[in-house]
Amino acid sequence: MSLVSVWSDGYLAHDADWLVWAGLRLPSDEEADRAEIIRTELERAGVEMVPAEEHGRAPIEAVHLPDMIDYLETAHQRWVDSGYPDYPGVDLVVPYAFRHPGAFAAYASRLPTSRAAMAGVYCMDTATTIGPGTSLGARSAVNGALTAAGLVKDGARAAYAPVRPPGHHAGTSYFGGSCYLNSVAVAANWLASEGERPVAIVDIDAHHGNGTQEIFYERNDVHYHSIHVDPGEGWFPHWCGFAEETGTGDGAGANLNLPLAPGSDDGVFLEALDRICGDVASLRPSFMVVSLGVDAGAPDPESPLRVSNRGFAAVGERLASLGLPTVLVQEGGYNLEALGPDVMAVLAAFR
Repeated sequence: MSLVSVWSDGYLAHDADWLVWAGLRLPSDEEADRAEIIRTELERAGVEMVPAEEHGRAPIEAVHLPDMIDYLETAHQRWVDSGYPDYPGVDLVVPYAFRHPGAFAAYASRLPTSRAAMAGVYCMDTATTIGPGTSLGARSAVNGALTAAGLVKDGARAAYAPVRPPGHHAGTSYFGGSCYLNSVAVAANWLASEGERPVAIVDIDAHHGNGTQEIFYERNDVHYHSIHVDPGEGWFPHWCGFAEETGTGDGAGANLNLPLAPGSDDGVFLEALDRICGDVASLRPSFMVVSLGVDAGAPDPESPLRVSNRGFAAVGERLASLGLPTVLVQEGGYNLEALGPDVMAVLAAFR
């Protein structure tokens, strides 16, 4: 088989079913059905499926601040122990105050004793709530990505991990955007330590992977390439993802952002991908890691981009034509009817 998939029941563990956006409590669309839908499509297509393996904390700590990992592992239980599900009646961890660096620039900062205030130390928004299964879900997603990376390192042409929650908005010391641990970054960092040449990340999610960019922004052993809706048009993550962000220090020139105008269709999206494929081909990386978000699809509620199912098939063809050992890790995609077909349109090229 030229494609193998990696499954863990832990992908279903994250159960934070509501969020706060612009002061409103709304249902979350990052739901367990997303992984179940993709698994059904993989089984229907006869794609080989192997279990995710536990890799421990070391690969995660190579990317994320250990204190943040500790917090994610204990946040919900400490929230419950503090009585917040009873008063004020909030069952999920959600921040109400954020630790802005300007507030303590002139003196040392202490971590708050309040568990409600602690919720704003590492989280960057009110939309990324934490439930009892969030830590397991995030760790399972990392294990899935690392297992896929190991398969590719050992000779598989391509391996796909249909993980959730997604990860590309999570950075070294923060999480947000429905992301907790950056599975793609952990896998790419591990592969970079194993290969002789750089690793290329190609992020086709509709939103810029600000966390992935930040993690590798000063490095040249992992190159980040992203196509996404222009944050300057009012789209998450708002403050980064612009074309002038090209990396600094050793990473100068190793970061490529191609922001697209709302309403961009197959032609515009594929033109941007062609530029990225040319850049990746000239880099001659040891491995390619794909942040496989399909929320750029025309019916997706979280993006104004208009990529069709046929467009996603063309995306898969272009990426596969590079002939690189490839790890594909699921990111966004929130229209449940289009999710499975759009993911499989990309994956078909690697089969």
